[in-house]
Amino acid sequence: MTKILIPVTNHATLGETDQANGTYAPELTHALHVLLAAGIDYDIASIQGGQAPLYGTDIEGDSVNADILANSGFQNRINNTIPVSAVNIEDYDAIFYPGGFGLLSDLATNEDFASIAAKHYEAGGIISAVCHGPGALLPIKLSNGETLLQSKSVTGFTREEEIDFGTINDIPFLLEESLARNAARYNKVQPWQELVIVDERVITGQNPTSASAVGKALVKLLS
Repeated sequence: MTKILIPVTNHATLGETDQANGTYAPELTHALHVLLAAGIDYDIASIQGGQAPLYGTDIEGDSVNADILANSGFQNRINNTIPVSAVNIEDYDAIFYPGGFGLLSDLATNEDFASIAAKHYEAGGIISAVCHGPGALLPIKLSNGETLLQSKSVTGFTREEEIDFGTINDIPFLLEESLARNAARYNKVQPWQELVIVDERVITGQNPTSASAVGKALVKLLS
């Protein structure tokens, strides 16, 4: 069975504030909805392992989010994430990084997941991410000394969307600027509109609106 690895953050606040944060649930659940419908299995991992923080779990009218959050299999995985030290990347066909502000404080600089992701990519694997998730691609360095991003066209959460969301002054760093400086090309559309960029085996989505489309692009590459 095709299986994907989903690394999530252990960081439970927005930057250094006391505002509850973590992984933004709809970006995880809407992509998962597509993957599960295609018969794809998944594991959830984090740097430390154990229970991973989620926010956006009570969005009114989002039945996809509510259904997956209520699923016992999902609850078991998100409350008992696999520590990075126990991940065998050879078990997986792709990696998917959901967004949320938390990962800007850990996965965006974590060498352990970056090393695993580089090994996976160089073995022919697929790397995908949405919203702030592309921040986790920043530290990925390939065996030739190049970063993954320096030859890739990508997207991710924009400065305008940070302003709209009221987070521009609290984030550890501005993702748009970091991606624009480190990737071969940074792409964006109007705030909150869907955008997915597929560059060979790297898939990125701009914002929460793009989560389902990232899932569809991932299913297409996996098939």
